[in-house]
Amino acid sequence: MMPLKVGLTGGIGSGKTTVAKIFEILGVPVYDADASTKNLYETNFELRQALMHHFGADIYTDAGLNRSKLSGIVFSNPQKLDLLNTLVHPLTIKDAEEWMNRQNTPYVIKEAALIFEAGSARELDLIIGVQAPEHIRIHRAMERDGVTREEVINRMRSQIDEDIKMKLCDFIIKNDEQLLVIPQVLEIHKELNQKASKL
Repeated sequence: MMPLKVGLTGGIGSGKTTVAKIFEILGVPVYDADASTKNLYETNFELRQALMHHFGADIYTDAGLNRSKLSGIVFSNPQKLDLLNTLVHPLTIKDAEEWMNRQNTPYVIKEAALIFEAGSARELDLIIGVQAPEHIRIHRAMERDGVTREEVINRMRSQIDEDIKMKLCDFIIKNDEQLLVIPQVLEIHKELNQKASKL
């Protein structure tokens, strides 16, 4: 039996990785799209060639992809960001689909910031959104990534508006440092297991 395919998304600094870890503790397999994309950058020969062709041969060093250089290029140029996404998203979607099909739990989770932007929502049965106020998200991202406020805001602009994103989700987890996150996850976990049992 195929597992229920559930997306987990939220804007930068929303805390979706923390939520994903709670689901993992509950025994739910989680596909980390960000980690998988980083792996594809290093291991997929065609992608590597395409990135060097479009962004310069020096985008790769002996240590691998120069991420800060690539980020500097794409987050200040919407056309370059669109180009990068066109190259990367189809590979990540295919990789996630193959991974999900190999799992044998009632449901699986694909954690990805750009589920709607990348067009992968149509491959999923349900989507969980993680929501946090903008000022908290900016602060978290600055602390986590050691970047400036301006850099965080530039990345936010590359994602669809948070309010629109949450309206597209089937479940919402509020991660605003007021409500406890774990009880919200447990409630959704229970509901997803019930839905999966009826498949």
